[in-house]
Amino acid sequence: MGPIPKNDHLKEVSSNKSFGGWQQVYSHSSTELKCDMKFGVYLPPQFKADGDKLPVLYYLSGLTCTEANFVTKAGAQQHAAEHGVIIVAPDTSPRGCNIEGEDDSYDFGSGAGFYVDATEEKWKTNYRMYSYVTSELRQLVDKYFNTSGKQSITGHSMGGHGALICALKNPGLYSSVSAFSPICNPMECPWGQKAFTGYLGSNKDTWKAYDSCQLLKTYSGPALNILVDQGAADQFLSDGQLLPDHLETACATASQKAIVRMQDGYDHSYFFISTFIGDHLHHHAKFLK
Repeated sequence: MGPIPKNDHLKEVSSNKSFGGWQQVYSHSSTELKCDMKFGVYLPPQFKADGDKLPVLYYLSGLTCTEANFVTKAGAQQHAAEHGVIIVAPDTSPRGCNIEGEDDSYDFGSGAGFYVDATEEKWKTNYRMYSYVTSELRQLVDKYFNTSGKQSITGHSMGGHGALICALKNPGLYSSVSAFSPICNPMECPWGQKAFTGYLGSNKDTWKAYDSCQLLKTYSGPALNILVDQGAADQFLSDGQLLPDHLETACATASQKAIVRMQDGYDHSYFFISTFIGDHLHHHAKFLK
């Protein structure tokens, strides 16, 4: 039994003590995605179900990942314990929806929800990861984990794209945003074009609502407090999937301050993420106080 009371909505899958707090995984029945979903949550040692309310950092994972990748590989627990921040890491797509073709490729369907709300008939009932992350999951976490109501968001690759668009589409909801190797301009890269065509259809005007570089053109909210780390030896950088230079240009044009750091020698893996996750926790902690 973990540190939150039993309830009818969350089923505890696992609970492990880590750096004085608890790394847990829960499952629940999602109304947005019409399936059972898992998410990881790290509760730092400062957490008490009836104690001081704590802020939350959401972490969105990349292609092929589940909630487990970040939980077991990123090494974030130590830094979250230091700063007194809850970390929530959801899965990357609906699961087991029995949609024809959902398991056919690594970059579309299962494990590849791209954090959009699909509009194409085949996918629109279940593939609503944008609403799941920004609304359903957030409300669930706020209800059961004694949060302060302040949250920030980060992510990796597809999840970095997800973090950026969630912040851009909800001015003021997230105190800060960061990303590791994000897909910065999905309208202009093969991964994004495949996903957007499948989930949103062929009308590229509708794609703009889920492209960070497009959203920056009309953003008029408070400062986003952006931090991006990109590995210089990332194969997907050289393949033209990530396009961080497009994000830098879009931020400059929109007069939106962003720290974009190119990290020499690092690739796209969790070895890269675990190296700089402490910097990102420190970044967000400044804005979550």
